[in-house]
Amino acid sequence: MSTQELLLVGRHIRLEPLSHQHIDGLVTAASTDPALYRWSPVPQGRDEATCYVDTAISWKNDGSAAAFAIVRAEDGIVIGSTRFYDLQRWAWPAGHPLVRDNGTPDVCEIGYTWLARSAVRTYANTEAKLLMLTHAFEIWRVLRVCLHTDVRNERSRAAIERIGGRFEGILRAHRMAADLTVRDSARFSILAAEWPAVKQKLVQLNERE
Repeated sequence: MSTQELLLVGRHIRLEPLSHQHIDGLVTAASTDPALYRWSPVPQGRDEATCYVDTAISWKNDGSAAAFAIVRAEDGIVIGSTRFYDLQRWAWPAGHPLVRDNGTPDVCEIGYTWLARSAVRTYANTEAKLLMLTHAFEIWRVLRVCLHTDVRNERSRAAIERIGGRFEGILRAHRMAADLTVRDSARFSILAAEWPAVKQKLVQLNERE
């Protein structure tokens, strides 16, 4: 199944495939409170936003990611971005019951998620995760979804745990941080067997928001 043009639609938001038409919206969304993004790689200004979109499109074209603009349904305003990435397709032997004939990933990550200040602590993150996890587990039928965040980002860690991510541990010197230091990452995951309970929780949270 192609990741080229995924469109995920919820009650409050829709996740549109990230493209150049979203650049101005990303710039506006990110400019409302740049200090909010101390631990997250969020583009500041049009040049950075253009590079951000170009990179996302390149990853989409090579089949390793699917990035989205988070768009508020009521008025079409871009309020952030998120993506599937590190889409892994395992080399199962021929005839194995888990072989996938449609090219969908076996496992993936969700990340690069950020929101405009006005959308923080609203329905936006909960519904975005509900849409993406539903697609990953029920359409792609992945075995695991992983989520990482800077170990120093307490707000992000709490948000991942709130939606049902299970803490696995700390990956030391895992990647370059947004502040250009060497980052330790807190690793969380949700397994396919855990998805029904996680989905029930997310649906309940989303209905209350």
